[in-house]
This record gives sequence, structure tokens and C-alpha cells, in this order.
Amino acid sequence: MISEQVRALERRGVAIPCPESVDIGSEVRPERIAGGVIIHTGSRILGEQTSIGPDCEIGAEQPAIVENCQLGRGVALKGGYFSGATFLDGSNMGSGGHVRPGTLLEEEANGAHTVGLKQTLLFPFVTAGSLINFCDAFMAGGTSRKNHSEIGSSYIHFNFTPHQDKATASLLGDVSKGVMLDQPPIFLGGQGGLIGPVRIAYGTVIPAGLICRKDILDKNKLFTPEPTAFREPEAFTMGMYRSINRIVINNLIYIGNIRALQAWYQFVRRRFLTVDPFGEAVYVGALGQLNAIVDERLERLKELSEKMPRSLEKARAALGGILPAVPYVQQQTLIDRWPELETRLAQGPPPGTGAAHRDSFLEHWEKISAATGYLKAIGSLGPEARAAGTSWLQAIVDSVASLWRSV
Repeated sequence: MISEQVRALERRGVAIPCPESVDIGSEVRPERIAGGVIIHTGSRILGEQTSIGPDCEIGAEQPAIVENCQLGRGVALKGGYFSGATFLDGSNMGSGGHVRPGTLLEEEANGAHTVGLKQTLLFPFVTAGSLINFCDAFMAGGTSRKNHSEIGSSYIHFNFTPHQDKATASLLGDVSKGVMLDQPPIFLGGQGGLIGPVRIAYGTVIPAGLICRKDILDKNKLFTPEPTAFREPEAFTMGMYRSINRIVINNLIYIGNIRALQAWYQFVRRRFLTVDPFGEAVYVGALGQLNAIVDERLERLKELSEKMPRSLEKARAALGGILPAVPYVQQQTLIDRWPELETRLAQGPPPGTGAAHRDSFLEHWEKISAATGYLKAIGSLGPEARAAGTSWLQAIVDSVASLWRSV
């Protein structure tokens, strides 16, 4: 039996080769699915927030569940489970995908089969291989589909610590330069991993099979970890932290980059996305993902701060009651400062941060017709506009990062 929801989509010109096998939730609004979309056998479309733009294809390799997602033009979700995520024009995921909320794939970002993403932000052209778990991470870099940042097959972003916290989001590239689509790509070799939270510079190459546990802040470097001699296992006390400066700083820099991207969408992306109802849905969805990412990072930092009193108790017990200033003063500082930090991080950067550079950039940007298309418009920017845009966004990042001083 063919449901009335399926019939309604067929009347709109949606291609459903096997309509008896397709499930369209009663809450789905048919007008939010464009004519010309293809929905293959066994697929399910759910959620009142779902919007599927022209030329999209669902379930080409295996049945797909699409729930409360927003898809731009020409998006292909080839099979798997996709919930609460946003996909910009030309992005795609292979079969076996498992994509959850807080995920935003920009233009032509893509993954092969069996890729897991959650709280993940991939800039244009970023490519993920197969059998990957890459949650709680941002990645940029590259200039085209032929010159793109790469996550090698069987790669893992390790985002859960032995202390059972997830203040571990990693930043590969950045927003302020990454939006200009002119930075060298980042290469993560297959069967490797990152221990979050790390920051990785543009042009970094991490060879296959290696685990990276450190920040790489200089561009165009080959990661070659120093060999380590065998050491006897050391004592470990779960919940007893040591230095947390780097953890807190990397988290604030990550939040600052997301705040910068929010500004970029509001002032720059909006005009190019909101040209039709499907683009409007993607714009709203993208902002929703960025808000969710900020909320998640604040929650994870709060959880970290709440672990500090117990950490200090355990340290006093282990060290005979007398704690050295470093690193334990850092933990006490986080305890003392967290209420203020939480408030200021939730409020976002002060209004007008970087406004002079922003206005200079927008003077160039607004001369470009939205009909040009976003990727071509970015490619047409001159050095002066790029420098102004980068300075504006970096000012936002810096305003957030400066809330914590190294202790």
C-alpha cells in the first residue's frame, strides 16, 4: 500500500522508484522536499524540520533514514542513518553513514562508506575515507575537490578520556583563514588517530598508522613522533588531573572559532543561502548546528570544572596533603573562575568585535552578486578583502581565547 505522504511527494515530482517500500513520516511537510529528488527503495524520511533541496538523492547504495536534516542542492546520502545534521550543496556520504546532531558539512565535503560523525564540522572539499569515527572535531583546508584535506580510512578522533570527560574537541585548521578556501590541505593518514583536544595547522601531514597526542601549530610540517623507550607502567588515579591549561585554552579557541563562524554565516553566508526556501532551511539548520556545538562545548567544559574539586582531593591524598603550585593551582583557578567564564562564554564576543575589519570586508563582498555562487564568490576575492575578513574573524576568536590566562 502506498501512503498519501508518498503520493503527495510523487505529485511534486519526487522520484520514488519503489513507492511501496518508502516511509514518509506524517509530520514531514511535502513542500520541504523539492521536485526532482530521488528517494530509493527502503528509505525513510522523518521529522518536521527535514528539508531536501533540488537534485538530492537518498539511499542509492542502501536504505537511508533521514530525520530532521536540511539538505542543500545536489546532496547524496547513499545509505545509513542521518539525524539532526545539515548538508550544504554537493556534499555527500556513502553507505553505512551514521551522522548525528551538531554536524555541518559544507559544500562538496564528503565521506565514503561507514563514517560516523557527531558534533563535526567539515569545510568545503574535506574528504573522509571509510571506516572512520570523527566526532567532536572541526576540519578545514584545501582549495578544491582535487586539492582537499583528507581523513584517511580507519581514522579515529579519540574524544573520551580515562578521566571520563569529553572536553576534547579538536581544531584542524581554523575559521578565520579557512573560510577563504586558500589554505594548504591537512592530511591524516589512514589507520591513525588524534587524541583530543589538539590543534593542527594547515599543511600538516600525519603519516598513516600514527597517533598524534600534541598540538602542531606550525604550517606545512610532517609529524614524526620521537621514539620512546619502554617504561614500566606508572601509577594512574582516575579523576586525578594534572595540568589543564592546554585543555582549557584549546577548548576556548575552539569555541572562539565557532563564534567566528556564526558571524560569518550571519553577515556573509546568509545572502547566498536564502535565495529560496531550501536554502533558507539550510541557513537556519547551519546556525542551529553552530548553536548546538557551542552548547555542547560549554557543557563539556562545565563537566570538567565540576571534576576539579575531586581531582584536588585525590591529589592531596596521593601527595600527602601538600600540593605543588603547578599544576594544581590551574585546577583551583578553573573552580574559582568557572561561573564567570560560563556566563561570558554563553554571552559570546562583545558586540562590534572586529567591526572595522568586518565592514571593510563586507564592502568588497556585497559587490558580488549572489548569483555568482558562494564558492566562486570566495575565489574572486582579492588580497585586501581576504586580509580584512580574516582579521575580523580572528578578532572574534581572540576575544574568546583571552578569557583564560595561562596559570
